[in-house]
Amino acid sequence: MLKLLAVVGPTATGKSDLAVDIAEKLNGEIISCDSMQIYKGLDIGSGKLKLEDRKGILHHMLDIADIGENYSVAQFAEAAKQLIEEINSRGKLPILAGGTGLYYQAVVDNYEFFSLEKRKDIRHKWEKIISDKGLNDVYAELLKIDPDYASKISANDKKRIVRALEVYELTGKPFSEQQKKTALNYDLTVIGLNVERQELYDRINRRVDRMLERGLLDEVLFLMEQGYDFENNAMHALGYKQILYYYKGLSSYEETVAAIKKETRNYAKRQLTWFKKDKRIQWVNVDSKDDRESIFRKFYWIWEGHENKTCRES
Repeated sequence: MLKLLAVVGPTATGKSDLAVDIAEKLNGEIISCDSMQIYKGLDIGSGKLKLEDRKGILHHMLDIADIGENYSVAQFAEAAKQLIEEINSRGKLPILAGGTGLYYQAVVDNYEFFSLEKRKDIRHKWEKIISDKGLNDVYAELLKIDPDYASKISANDKKRIVRALEVYELTGKPFSEQQKKTALNYDLTVIGLNVERQELYDRINRRVDRMLERGLLDEVLFLMEQGYDFENNAMHALGYKQILYYYKGLSSYEETVAAIKKETRNYAKRQLTWFKKDKRIQWVNVDSKDDRESIFRKFYWIWEGHENKTCRES
């Protein structure tokens, strides 16, 4: 059975650093599990580790798509599963590290994504209903026909709401049933990093400040000069969207910084809610006293237990 280690959890908990330490000490390679780090040019705001911080460890699934592309979770899952096989074949440990819950779950639960031809007439119909009645009414309709999927997305996520209704109308089945799961293919260990809420919020605020100091404003301005704007899904990433508003004169600098911090805190809460549903995750609580070595020791206690259990069962 193929080995796989996953390191997940909310943003700003130290997942990337822990993954590097694990890869160094357990002969591993890292597969980024972040829906924004796949894009070239989204560097500072997506939290990509600088080259020197990667310590020579191979990092996969970074900078694989242009911002103009709409890279899908299905594409990610297919590529990541192939990488897991390849890394295992080299006698190394694949480490899936990141905070995009759907990307993680698509890999570890081996989702088989249902492909569906786009039907513009149906999509236009729902968009007209939204225009006439409002998005809340349409989301309420989705809650009736597919409460499982509706509970996983935001009531303001127009794109996913319309897509789910489109699938239902074309197939007669809820969208949640179209994303079938098959039996787990991996000898899997999942580590979740968590931090006490107030400290997590403090970490997020400091992280946003560091990103701005590193040049996030210039990064977004450069992308705008290349012609990227709101029509590109990647530019709706945290930080990038708010700074686009700033450059368009729709918010002040102070309002922009506050919005980035608030939206990132809200995102961290959603991440934690998503991952807490997965009972396979073994949580490591991190506090301000923990350095990288102590966090690794907390992880290794779990890893050693898993390895001993695997040996007994084989």
